[in-house]
Amino acid sequence: MGASSDPSRFSNIRTRAQAQDGDDELRHLRDEFQIPTKADIKRPTLEKQQDRNDPVSADEATSCTYLCGNSLGLQPKRTATRINQYLQTWSTQAVQGHFKPLDDSPLPTWLDADARAAKLMAPVVGADESEVAVMQTLTANLHLLMSAFYRPDPKGRHKIILESKAFPSDHFAVLSQIRHHGLSPDTSMVTIESPYSEDALITTYDIQSIISKHASDTALIVLPGIQYYTGQLFDIPTITAFAHKHDIFVIWDLAHAVGNVPLHLHDWDVDAAAWCTYKYLNGGPGCIGGAFINSRNSLVTTTITDAEPERGYGQRLSGWWGNDKATRFQMATKFHPVKGAAGFQLSNPSILDITSLSASLEVFELAGGIAPLREKSKKLTAFLEETLSLLSEDAKKLFRIITPSDPDQRGAQLSILLEDNLLNPVMQELEKNGVIVDERKPNVIRVAPAPLYNTFGDCVAFAEAFETALLATRK
Repeated sequence: MGASSDPSRFSNIRTRAQAQDGDDELRHLRDEFQIPTKADIKRPTLEKQQDRNDPVSADEATSCTYLCGNSLGLQPKRTATRINQYLQTWSTQAVQGHFKPLDDSPLPTWLDADARAAKLMAPVVGADESEVAVMQTLTANLHLLMSAFYRPDPKGRHKIILESKAFPSDHFAVLSQIRHHGLSPDTSMVTIESPYSEDALITTYDIQSIISKHASDTALIVLPGIQYYTGQLFDIPTITAFAHKHDIFVIWDLAHAVGNVPLHLHDWDVDAAAWCTYKYLNGGPGCIGGAFINSRNSLVTTTITDAEPERGYGQRLSGWWGNDKATRFQMATKFHPVKGAAGFQLSNPSILDITSLSASLEVFELAGGIAPLREKSKKLTAFLEETLSLLSEDAKKLFRIITPSDPDQRGAQLSILLEDNLLNPVMQELEKNGVIVDERKPNVIRVAPAPLYNTFGDCVAFAEAFETALLATRK
């Protein structure tokens, strides 16, 4: 029979959590979000099926403990407002919405919606506005970037370096790009793994060693800013600079880094990057993605009237939304890109998606940008780590944290490795107690307190529920 959880053990840290939440200068931001209640996450229907004469249950009035922003961010309250404004524009203005500004609407015209989103996104990733495009989705953007910047020479540079445990979609994209060029992954793909870490952590030295070994025939490196499984934050500027010393182009997948940690893509001289917007950026499931292309890689030095205008810009897959906005609606069949990342766009973007994303980016502006959020995030994740150290010895035997303990080598997420066969019962018990986290089979749960809406109290609530869940597996 396993030992039971002892709530009194958490009393002191619960008091500390209440104090820190009271002192939190960003606590007002939680009110910007829709926090599901415990009843919401248990209910099998979209609408409440409660008789009006029934008393309101405690679960109806209690927020769940949502620590899953690394998978899907919560919905900002203003998202519905902005989407309703978009729908009203569509219903009252129809096609005029593309070009006609409305005096009483905060929304841009549909023609300019992507430019406004890029302006809001640029400070989040540390880029000039012209270096950012809000377009497509993450894997599509990786393919677009590789189609432009992966130019393999079978007799020279043809290899792509990536980590061995990269997110599967990144693997698929790299494999298909190599095969698309008539090459074999057996000879043109190199994977990085640490010979020393049992937790799939990769040091900067590990990465540099592989780059040095394969520098003479490597054309491209594709790496994550934060590793999705372990939560490890890579040293983007150091790795980028090392690759550049060997004349190798680097594309960063920032899915788990954007909106999570400070990024300075322009100042770090990053070549290119892509990201999704539904995790820490709270754009909504499957929302439109983003891309960064360093200004030196998106120059346009000719005009459309030149004899050979294509000589003035780098080759890329092209579409009409990448065409110069001044000539886009002339319907000419001669492509000439706008300067900057916008010149890599293909189709007109989903205004519904951009409206949803921009609503959340407004909240980032309210927060004062990434810097104060990161300061709070470091405190939250360290506090979560501390609360887990207070679990009973019986509970602590059943898990360990595989994310680096150094706050500068991680974002918000802690990845917790469970003993074998515990994942399903632990996740079920957590959900039963109103706690939402993320799982990665076979044995990892990922817990990510997001500073925009999570509290120190959430960390304590998770630790208590987690201990109960672990000990329940031993009864």
